[in-house]
Amino acid sequence: MTRLAALPRRAVLAIEGEDRTAFLQGLVSNDVAEVQPGRAVWAALLTPQGKWLADFFLFADGDRLLLDCERDQAPGVLQRLARYRLRSKVSLGAADDLLVYVAWGDAPMVQAISAPDPRLPHAGWRLLSAAPLPTTALEIDWDRHRLALGLPDGSRDLEADKTVLLEAGFDELHGVSWSKGCYMGQELTARTKYRGLVKRRLVPVAVEGPLPPPGTPVVRDGTEVGTMRSGLEQTGLAVLRLDSLEGELICGTARLAPRIPAWMQSR
Repeated sequence: MTRLAALPRRAVLAIEGEDRTAFLQGLVSNDVAEVQPGRAVWAALLTPQGKWLADFFLFADGDRLLLDCERDQAPGVLQRLARYRLRSKVSLGAADDLLVYVAWGDAPMVQAISAPDPRLPHAGWRLLSAAPLPTTALEIDWDRHRLALGLPDGSRDLEADKTVLLEAGFDELHGVSWSKGCYMGQELTARTKYRGLVKRRLVPVAVEGPLPPPGTPVVRDGTEVGTMRSGLEQTGLAVLRLDSLEGELICGTARLAPRIPAWMQSR
């Protein structure tokens, strides 16, 4: 069965012009040259200091690249990209005619700009369409599915100017290229990997008790060891120190139990 849901909290940006690939290549964490029809790339935009600002899915559509990003972040992403345009032969703008969808389960049989979610096979497909698609699921169903897989959802789980990509699984989830060369924030990202500097991770947690609001401190033995991020029902994501993944964790009035997925390298 195909589950297909609209994601109204997502928006699409378009980058056109002969320099579009080279322009983005020096700005984002992944290899833009890998973007092809039917093949999307997940990438992040970082500060010069290597801290997360935004992430998005990149699609190829004829003579343009399309960015599937958070709707609330779209104006800021567009403004930041425009700042680096300089003499590049590119044009930037919002593709307001395109709607964002996600599908999982069986492959979706619809007409759309689509590609498998590049993070995990079980994550399904990302789709962009100018016409409404026949949905069979709700956004909350997708939220439940991605939380079960341990997939982050932008600013709900990551903190601007604070989160380092490897803390949020960008290495294991194919959101970083280690071979393409320099990009903004590349130096810290590489140093974090090769020197083993990751001290905390965004990890899935089972919640026993009321779901804590995002930002609620997580405590072990009276010491704060992390914070709650997004969640639904009895599942969530929390940023936790790696040395706190064992033992009782308290968050508000709830108890948390880390559930490390098979794809995640916790240490």
